[in-house]
Amino acid sequence: MNDLLEKAKLVRKWCMVSTTEAGSGHPTSSMSAADVMTVLFDKYFTYDLKNPQNLANDRLIFSKGHASPLYYTMYALAGAFPIDELKTLRKINSRLEGHPTPEFPYTEAATGSLGQGLSVGAGLALAMQREKTLTQKPFVYVLLGDGEMAEGQVWEAANFAAYHKISNLIAIVDVNRLGQSQETMFGHHTEEYANRLTAFGWEVMVIDGHDMAQVTDAFEKATKNTSGKPFAIVAKTEKGHGISFLANADSWHGKPLPKDMLEKALQELGPLEDKQVFTLRVPQTIATADKRAEAMITIPYKVGDSVATREVYGSMLAQLGKENESIVALDAEVKNSTYSIDFMKVFPDRFVECFIAEQNMVSVAAGFARFGKTPFVSTFAAFLTRGADQVRMAWLSQAGIKFVGSHAGVSIGEDGASQMGLEEVSLFGTLPDVVVLQPSEAVSAAKLLQEITKIRGMAYVQTLRPKTKVLYETTEEFPIGGSKVLRQKDTDAVAVVATGITVEEALKAADILEKEGITITVVDAYSISPIDKKTLLEVAQKVKTNTIITVEDHFIHGGMGDFAIAAVSENGVKVVKMAVIGHSHSGTKDELLDRAGISASHIVEKVKSLVK
Repeated sequence: MNDLLEKAKLVRKWCMVSTTEAGSGHPTSSMSAADVMTVLFDKYFTYDLKNPQNLANDRLIFSKGHASPLYYTMYALAGAFPIDELKTLRKINSRLEGHPTPEFPYTEAATGSLGQGLSVGAGLALAMQREKTLTQKPFVYVLLGDGEMAEGQVWEAANFAAYHKISNLIAIVDVNRLGQSQETMFGHHTEEYANRLTAFGWEVMVIDGHDMAQVTDAFEKATKNTSGKPFAIVAKTEKGHGISFLANADSWHGKPLPKDMLEKALQELGPLEDKQVFTLRVPQTIATADKRAEAMITIPYKVGDSVATREVYGSMLAQLGKENESIVALDAEVKNSTYSIDFMKVFPDRFVECFIAEQNMVSVAAGFARFGKTPFVSTFAAFLTRGADQVRMAWLSQAGIKFVGSHAGVSIGEDGASQMGLEEVSLFGTLPDVVVLQPSEAVSAAKLLQEITKIRGMAYVQTLRPKTKVLYETTEEFPIGGSKVLRQKDTDAVAVVATGITVEEALKAADILEKEGITITVVDAYSISPIDKKTLLEVAQKVKTNTIITVEDHFIHGGMGDFAIAAVSENGVKVVKMAVIGHSHSGTKDELLDRAGISASHIVEKVKSLVK
């Protein structure tokens, strides 16, 4: 074991050196897990450094992302990059950021917002379990801090992993006792964590995280686990272990050592040669991601039919999945409402039931995306906002998740305000380069679902509970970033730009106004981000008032109206926003659209007020 202890000393050295060079960072949080990581890299971790995308690789996730100095040090000492590069930690031109992101090529997911790594790991490990090309299932190792064990999502992930019998998932809980500002919830009482994980259905082993024999024994048992359960190693450790004046000491969280104290610490460690000390085992096989052939779809709808776009989602996804084998669907136990059940019936082995745990579902999807899958995540639009931080972190992870939110807006009717998605466009729309789409009827919904399978990035599609009239022939195309001009005459007073359910209301308003001698342009802005700037400018310039009225079943801030303003305001176009203001209520679709001020009659009133 002396050889392992010497390697762990070198690991600790660089955790301290790199953070002192950076002038910031978390050396003591890194040092507590140095022994556990040393054993993992020395004896168990199987990984092809030349091919990070090899599906046969084991995977490592630092859910406690602030321990990034340890994370980077392990790869440097395995020969992934020159050791001296560790001195660039946290610098503006360095790929070694303060918390891991995919800029560092061995990062499976951006971490640092605590409590999410176990969910990502569960997604990765489940994807591995289901991968038919892998005869030997790789392991996913997730390092968690004891502080983040207070996060509810950790237990959502623990529940999910046990239910799905993800036995190739190995969690390592680094119980170093000290949080950022005080002792963690259970301090060094490792039995508290063990009891909880056992209750959730995990195999659990409690060890001294600085005893190399115990650490080795734990990994031996974890990697030979035949119970069908996920495995947790609960390691009692000391923050700052290995240095007398740092070990188990308060007030060192997130603090690098000043240079004089670093010299003192390095003297304690003794002379160490800076060299590669880990040689990772390389997988015997190379597996590649699934076929992503562009799928042809058959659209059975015709103009005049009444179809709910949520129904379109299920039937079209099942069609798309036939040729695009990378597609998987994740559900939060609403599959009979979102209609993802249609995909489940055709591809049960590519369907993942996450139950009512939306935060975990989003991060599990990030794990599937990292494994080369194309995850479609669907639930009620309102409930996606519950996972706002998880969406943000998945975006940072460059996870190409396709989100579908059904039951959007006040138009859902009698279920009432708690079920209405009225802010999720602002959630997705604020993230750069995320595609946000709001089809108004069945043909555009079908075509747009097909379009988002062609892009690698993240996308959000809103679907509707009520049925709407089919407006388009199946030969129409719906490019991302486009829109459709549905009504236009040379005499038009204003342009009404609607999206989703309000397209029908805008068309009704146009009919009413025409009978009174007023004509308006009507635009279906099915693509909100990117928005069709070119068309918006063209229609605004043609109408008499140089005015656009935006109408949407969304709160007034952060929705399509704001995207329209950003697109055209510099060109002198006046934009008037019509959107939901204040609390909604239970009622019928038509009553609620009217109450919200976005019904046809309100559009008529607004137009008249602008053309007096």
